[in-house]
Amino acid sequence: MTNKLIIAIDGPVGSGKSTVARRVAEMMGYTHLDSGAMYRAIGWKALQENVPLDAPEQLSSLASRVRIDLAPGDGKQRVILDGEDITDRIRTTEVSHAASVVAVVPGVRHPMVAEQRRAGESGGVVMEGRDIGSVVFPRAGLKIYLEASPEVRAGRRWQELREKGEESDPETVLAGVIERDRRDREREMSPLVRAADAVLVDNSAMDAEETARVIVMLAREKAKAAAG
Repeated sequence: MTNKLIIAIDGPVGSGKSTVARRVAEMMGYTHLDSGAMYRAIGWKALQENVPLDAPEQLSSLASRVRIDLAPGDGKQRVILDGEDITDRIRTTEVSHAASVVAVVPGVRHPMVAEQRRAGESGGVVMEGRDIGSVVFPRAGLKIYLEASPEVRAGRRWQELREKGEESDPETVLAGVIERDRRDREREMSPLVRAADAVLVDNSAMDAEETARVIVMLAREKAKAAAG
């Protein structure tokens, strides 16, 4: 396929963005870019260096002096921070919270968005996050807004935590998902919104494979129309 799109997938926590985006990229022969991993990396680094999450100037300084690379490996995207692979260290509840805080700091967000645009500008990428179609790539060839009910998303998150050996209970996880939704949608900078031209895909009753196939079908139709 010569006409390679930028595919932007946005959605709330637990909607399956990362898993679906990876599968779409595999099926399309595209590169998968997880924008959220960049903010998780900054959040993890802030926790490691005891940088207060309520100190935007210090967080901005931190973001300006680190290098984050996203690379394929072992069937999933590897996150390399200053030459160190931190892929498996940034998926904890603590880091998730830190990421949601640092992601609204302008001095953190601006360099991350610039890097995301640089990485995807030539097309042939599947990028997922919370503001990809609305802010990072407003002219993306295909925009998807992935959604599922809070209960379904909380169930997925709870199962994910169990598999990692983290103790939690479903009610606490559901409360956390609802609170994260509120923060993401009400933040002043780059809030989570469905872009006006994004296709809504509700995968409450679909697994990742089914969801990916729907998106690939839409992408191929878009690419064909662009080629014609």
